Amino acid sequence: MARLYEEFTLCWLQSGGSVRAVEPVGPDCVLVTREDRTVVVYKVSDQKPLGSWTVKQTQAISCPAIYNKQTGEYVVVHDHKVLRIWKDDDTNLEKAFKATLSADIYQIHTLPKAEPVVLFERGSVKKLDDVLSAPQQELESVLSKDEVIRWSTASVEAGSPVVFFVTEKGGIFQLYTQRLNLDVHHKYELDSGEEIGHPLSFALSLEREGSALLCLYSTGCIYKIQLSLNRNSAHKDWILSQSLLWKLTGCVDSLVNATILALDETHVAVLGAPQSHQCSAKDSVSIWNTRFQTLQAWKELPEGSSGQLWCYDGKLFVPHGKALSVIPFTCETCSLAAVLGKLKQPSETGTHLSTVVNWNTMLQEQQSAEFHPPVTLDTAELTPSRKRKNRKLKKTQSQSSLNQTMIECESNEKIDEKLNPLLSNLLDPNAQQMITQVASILVTRCMIQNKFYPKNALVKLLQTQMLSYSLCPDLIAVAMNKADYYLLQLCLKHFPDIPEAVVCACLKFFLNASETDLEEVIVDSHNAASYMEVDQSSSKPEENMEIVENGFNSILTKDDSGNVPTHEDNSNVPAEEYVKDSWKSATDSVCPVGLKKAALLNEILLSSYSEAFLLPPLKDLSVAQVILFLEYLQYLYMKQCQTFDTILPGERIPSTAQVLDWLNLLLDAHFTLLVMTSEAHELLKNFNSFIAYQVRFYSELNKIEESLQKLQKVKPQDDGLYSIEVIKIC
Repeated sequence: MARLYEEFTLCWLQSGGSVRAVEPVGPDCVLVTREDRTVVVYKVSDQKPLGSWTVKQTQAISCPAIYNKQTGEYVVVHDHKVLRIWKDDDTNLEKAFKATLSADIYQIHTLPKAEPVVLFERGSVKKLDDVLSAPQQELESVLSKDEVIRWSTASVEAGSPVVFFVTEKGGIFQLYTQRLNLDVHHKYELDSGEEIGHPLSFALSLEREGSALLCLYSTGCIYKIQLSLNRNSAHKDWILSQSLLWKLTGCVDSLVNATILALDETHVAVLGAPQSHQCSAKDSVSIWNTRFQTLQAWKELPEGSSGQLWCYDGKLFVPHGKALSVIPFTCETCSLAAVLGKLKQPSETGTHLSTVVNWNTMLQEQQSAEFHPPVTLDTAELTPSRKRKNRKLKKTQSQSSLNQTMIECESNEKIDEKLNPLLSNLLDPNAQQMITQVASILVTRCMIQNKFYPKNALVKLLQTQMLSYSLCPDLIAVAMNKADYYLLQLCLKHFPDIPEAVVCACLKFFLNASETDLEEVIVDSHNAASYMEVDQSSSKPEENMEIVENGFNSILTKDDSGNVPTHEDNSNVPAEEYVKDSWKSATDSVCPVGLKKAALLNEILLSSYSEAFLLPPLKDLSVAQVILFLEYLQYLYMKQCQTFDTILPGERIPSTAQVLDWLNLLLDAHFTLLVMTSEAHELLKNFNSFIAYQVRFYSELNKIEESLQKLQKVKPQDDGLYSIEVIKIC
């Protein structure tokens, strides 16, 4: 899944001014070229300018500035032909290096671990060093008369810089590719017409199969063109075949000013297209999954945009209204399981994921078993091919015999005895099919016969990790009916595809369970015991001791106390004392649930889910259930904050992120109800103080990060011998 986070303003744009380009400079730094003759370097996280340069009033920047990482220099073009090169220490562009070229420049492109390349307006491409060595050299004209460049980019393929640019002449669009090291270029004609419209925006997508060009047309259609750069023949026109990826669902009228940008191999950002037929906002930024043609995230831009979009270091840069906005985003693993929110979490060492079922093979084998009765022949008289068929028939006979045994056996011991040969040969290709059929037969018998319940057999089948919810959907219902908490725990642990409604049903079942009933049942509680059986008194802070969590002081200063709201019942208490008291009361509290219930709730927290599908059934929890679950989440969060690295001991322990995610889900589903419930007010106050702690913690981390970055820039000096003395304060 992809997510768009809260935007922030990098800089304000003056009236009538806009942005020509945004280029990367380094970690957390970008180079912004404005339309008002100014080039500025910004630190993105601080939204502060680090340097600014302006050309003379009689001059105009005609090509956006770039940063040459090879030399640590900035390069800009003004008045189409004049190159300016300077460094951070230079304050006046008029005194910087100047070179006047023989032809107009369209764009300068930077490349990773390579020197920049210069694209001239007539289609000639040169390396920057070659241009500077002979500024007045004659350049060939690649383009025909009246042919104009509309878009360009560059990349490195097989160690050779490649420049891509699209031109237009009389409504006909052509794509040029030029490899500099081989001095070979190709020309391709792009499709256009009344049916598909005309190209509006282009993006280069670097994929495993090679480079691909994405084209957004005025009709809202996005086409993919696979590029072949292996042709050695030069100066030939080729016709490229393009395939339709998808059409934007909200495009009824023709698009005018839309932009497309490839984020990775399977995610694309689109600016300036509506998201649905009913959406009134014409300006918005969205992220699409190209593999599944699904809308992953979108954000409305009510103040309008200029149709410009850039992406660096997980951030989108959008000129929006009178500001240049930054929108952080994330794109997670692209798979069907991830799109549906069913991506399997990383498992513990020594475990393996369930194998994928080949449904066609299963159906063919079942049909073969139904329509081919067993035959008795002398094996010595069979040919090799008939021997193979006979072995397959013997497997089918043994499988049918096992299934019949599961149906007829009344004794659980007899069922366990018949299962042992199957469980000892899990490497057999048909093992998963047989385990699935046996589990289905046993579960069906449990639903029909109330007194029949082969617990040991079901546990052994689950521990093979060859079952899933889709293969045996009634197993969880049977376990809940029999109040088998251990079997439910195994299902939550090994099933990667449990529906969200079933997860919530298990959550209700666990929250309603009494501690007295759980004392008599078997539950794997070793992981919860790793942090619940620790002596509580050893971790409690003394009254005069300074409270420290996650490596820094958690008591807010007066400057930070503004994040903590004042309440009527605490109006006379200083903010820092209120935070200290709330933190102390939270850390001093014991776990609100028993050891076995905590282990069961941990399996709920570790289960995979999709937020859109989980919220509706989560709203069915009662007030008592929500408060109990929130109290346990608070306890778990506080236990994690007492450790330096926020990781509790044990293998299957929820992470801090998982605890906070479930905390947010519960508050989203029941916030109004919790505000009206007096028993939940203290919890809400504590959660508010926890947020204040997290804000300060991450602000301290940002300061440390900035200090480390400054230390990296400092050149090491040889000061001779030195010694380091470590003093341990007890």
